[in-house]
Amino acid sequence: MPQTIYPQQILDALKTVRYPGTGKNVVEMQMVEDDMRIAGLHVSFSLIFDKPTDPFLKSLVKACEAAIHAYVSRDVEVEIKTKSLQAPRPDLPQLLPGVKNIIAVSSGKGGVGKSTVAANLAIALAQLGHRVGLLDCDIFGPSIPKMFGMEDAQPYSERVDGRDLIVPVEKFGVKVLSIGFFVSPEQATIWRGGMASNALKQLIGDAHWGDLDYFILDTPPGTSDIHLTLVQTIPITGAVIVSTPQQVALADARKGIDMYRNEKVGVPILGLVENMAWFTPAEHPSERYYLFGREGVSRLAEEMQLPLLGQIPVVQGICESGDSGTPKALELDTLTGQSFLQLAARVVTQVDKRNLEMPPTTIVGINK
Repeated sequence: MPQTIYPQQILDALKTVRYPGTGKNVVEMQMVEDDMRIAGLHVSFSLIFDKPTDPFLKSLVKACEAAIHAYVSRDVEVEIKTKSLQAPRPDLPQLLPGVKNIIAVSSGKGGVGKSTVAANLAIALAQLGHRVGLLDCDIFGPSIPKMFGMEDAQPYSERVDGRDLIVPVEKFGVKVLSIGFFVSPEQATIWRGGMASNALKQLIGDAHWGDLDYFILDTPPGTSDIHLTLVQTIPITGAVIVSTPQQVALADARKGIDMYRNEKVGVPILGLVENMAWFTPAEHPSERYYLFGREGVSRLAEEMQLPLLGQIPVVQGICESGDSGTPKALELDTLTGQSFLQLAARVVTQVDKRNLEMPPTTIVGINK
């Protein structure tokens, strides 16, 4: 006599399958949709996941099949469909439909003040009347939350077009996101490269950035997996290279320029920024002391036929303002504040020139 299978037998078997991380079974978590069909030895039903990118999707489907074979019958033909409560992340060009220009602020070497430049550039662009977003792409050493005085910020999510999207925190007229909002500042982020890249993709594609004139990317120093993820995920309009005048920093800046100029990457260089160009004592604003060499970035820009976008002096207040969460670009009556405002205006000019003379950047293909 042919075996008769009942829905309760299937559900009892599925109760032995637990979702990793929660300790609860798939029936208890209401992941088994009420669409079960049984025809002889053929059983079909759907599993519901929060997101189409759930890392346990494939393994859970196999575990459910194995449980039915173990607790019901090995002869059962199992068909499991998967559904998602959240719509899938869109591909380009729909990924960031409201973003006009994506600017990577980069440096070959750490410690040259790249994040300081990125934060102040974003604020200065907002002060010029532009809609600006700033993404802290340094997954292992995020510094933007401290610079904006938002270390305790807790972004929330909202439902947009069938997707739960992170809402960036807004301050000084800039929409900001950083992995630092989601991890403890006292704990090291010990992730493999793939985990860091996936986190970065979420901050880009699973966030509600809305309409932006400029989307500033504060990239980590060097040339790493993070940079490769960026150019494979979004079309970067252009890169701004930050360096100090000293030779060791300039050598690494050349590597950063070469990375973006590589024919497989093809991201235009908008220009160079010389940070810590000179030191000016607060008591003697007309004096200049060249602590790290003189005009090094200026000469590099001339050599590589790139614009020098700005020279940012060293003043005691720039460090204090970054630590206190009040960036210098807010102080337009200071030399440093004016320097960042001029930098922003030159970046706008170069972006307009680049968009007029060159085709849009395309993302880098992924070789499997």
